Formats: sequence, C-alpha cells, structure tokens
Amino acid sequence: MKSILPFFVSILLISSMWACETSNPTKDKAELKQLVTTFLDSVDSAKMHDRFWAEDLIYTSSAGKRFGKAQIMSGFSSSTDSSSSDKSSSKSPYSAENMQIQLWGDVAVVAFQLVNTDGESVTNYLNSGTFVKRNGEWKVVNWQATKMAE
Repeated sequence: MKSILPFFVSILLISSMWACETSNPTKDKAELKQLVTTFLDSVDSAKMHDRFWAEDLIYTSSAGKRFGKAQIMSGFSSSTDSSSSDKSSSKSPYSAENMQIQLWGDVAVVAFQLVNTDGESVTNYLNSGTFVKRNGEWKVVNWQATKMAE
C-alpha cells in the first residue's frame, strides 16, 4: 500500500499543476463580461440565444416562471432571425451595470444590474447566472432575474 501512495500523490500534484496552468481568471472574467455584453446587445438574435444558453438551462424569470432553453428558442421564428432585420441597427435597450464575476475553475457566477431603457421608462433587474465552461465555451446553466424594488 505504501508504494501506491506516492503514485497517487504524484498524479494529484500533476493534475493540480495542469489545472492551474490551463485556467486564467483574468482572461475568463474578460471573456464572461464580453459574452454578457454581446448577448445584451444581440438579445433579438436566435443565434446569440443558442450560443448563450446551455441545453440543460434552468431559467427563473422575474415573473416567477421557470423554463428551459427549448422554451426560449421556441419564441424565435425558424425562418427569421430578428438580428438581421432593421432592428439590429438600433442600440439595444439593455445594459449591464455593477457586474460581479466569481470563478471556480470552469464554473462562474455572474451577477449584475440589468437596466432596460426600452420605452419611456427605465426598469432595473438584478440578474445572476451560473456559467459552465464546456468544450472551451462558457454557457449559462442557471439564470435568475428579479425586478428591483422601486
């Protein structure tokens, strides 16, 4: 048994060093911030929604409804992607403020204040999402949206 212990310790150390070398928190945080920003700028794009949400997504809306990616994607026409229409040339009504990103290897939590300036009023939400990096891409597996008190 004693001769096996050094082998397992060596494997553990090598695995730990490999994990440290492959993770880059600064790069990951910048990538996640850019992904959220791009998503909010392209919120009418079915392609962007497909890229952003994981297949096993659990989404809890500010209206208290829970659903998954299939329901989100069903809201888009299969023949048209709104991002290619005239609407894409206008500025998105959504922006993210006070973004916080916490990382644990290939898992991240992103929390921010979503500001919706669509229409004549401004609506604020507290959003948080859990992202998992799979095959080199960050995808949302859990999302929570809560309308802020006025």
